[in-house]
Amino acid sequence: MSLWATLGPALVASIAYVDPGNVAANISAGAQFGYQLTWVLVVANLMAMFIQYQSAKLGIVTGASLTEVLGDRLPRVGRYAFWAQAEFVAAATDLAEIIGGAIALQLLFDLPLLLGAVITGAISLGLLVFQRGRSLFEKTVVGLLILISAGFLAGLFVNPPDASDTAAGLIPQLHGRESIVLAASMLGATVMPHAIYLHSALVKGHGSDNIDHLLAHTRHSIIIALSVAGAVNVGLLLLAAESLPDVPGTDTIAGAHGAIAAHLGDVVGVLFALGLFASGLASTSVGTLAGSEIMSGLLGAHIPVVVRRTATLVPAFIIIAVGVEPSTALIISQAVLSLGIPFALVPLMRFVSAPAIMGRWAAGRCSRAVAVVLSAAVITLNLALVATAFN
Repeated sequence: MSLWATLGPALVASIAYVDPGNVAANISAGAQFGYQLTWVLVVANLMAMFIQYQSAKLGIVTGASLTEVLGDRLPRVGRYAFWAQAEFVAAATDLAEIIGGAIALQLLFDLPLLLGAVITGAISLGLLVFQRGRSLFEKTVVGLLILISAGFLAGLFVNPPDASDTAAGLIPQLHGRESIVLAASMLGATVMPHAIYLHSALVKGHGSDNIDHLLAHTRHSIIIALSVAGAVNVGLLLLAAESLPDVPGTDTIAGAHGAIAAHLGDVVGVLFALGLFASGLASTSVGTLAGSEIMSGLLGAHIPVVVRRTATLVPAFIIIAVGVEPSTALIISQAVLSLGIPFALVPLMRFVSAPAIMGRWAAGRCSRAVAVVLSAAVITLNLALVATAFN
């Protein structure tokens, strides 16, 4: 089997890691705290590589998705409860992508946010047509990922970050309540629960007589795909840290775009807005696919993706209509994503560690230890986020 057979699903999953929520969280982090939170993104990206590999491994070895394995083992009430929280987390992504697209269209064409949201929703419905052909869909995703990378990283070539400050940012540090909230938001944007559910579904049909060979290809594919996504995330933070420190208004995407255009030129500003729009359109497909897989695996039910997409547009329209500040909504959506991580990670690691399910490919002692450490770190950070929110 060629590398593309595993790289395609990895690239599709990686889109979840460069959705508009990343823009709000990472630019806020860089503008407010400079290079200090760079380490959060690096650690989170390494976590994402480890987690996505475990998800893909489960799908390849068992021929079933994570939600299908869960659905076979949970009682009826448990399946519905788990489905509710998983769908809620997936809905946070739907919110982020539509709001991000609306902001991008406002920046590009000065459209009202609500009209921009409607246009983004309509185009995203059109993109769902590509899901009928996996190969064409994956190639479309790659094209959007290239546009996302170029749009978000262009500013780094105009004003490169300081190497020594970047290195200093790799030293773990948190400073006060706001940095904890932003770190949790960045973690939610970089380790995506719905991507954990989805990756196993994308590769579950890749049966092979040589599973070891297929797993090796999968490891390489995930490293490539998530390295690209990680570079985009880190690049956004470094861009804000170098070009937008102490610039008023950079706590919003619109303000950050204005500052980028003012400091780095209109061309960079346009590329940034195009990257934001592409990330919204691409992530809508991942969110819709993940939601469909969650429902199918846990409940055995299917609804047309167009119906699902239309229904998930409503919350974003309402939030924009009532006047909630878009960047604030994006950051909150990423915090919601971080709260869903343990619900995906704990059962995933339980299943991939079970010889009865995985046979000789069950996770070893080292992988289990890493999973325990990661789960504990994520849960601790989430508790800190909740405590901060109620303080």
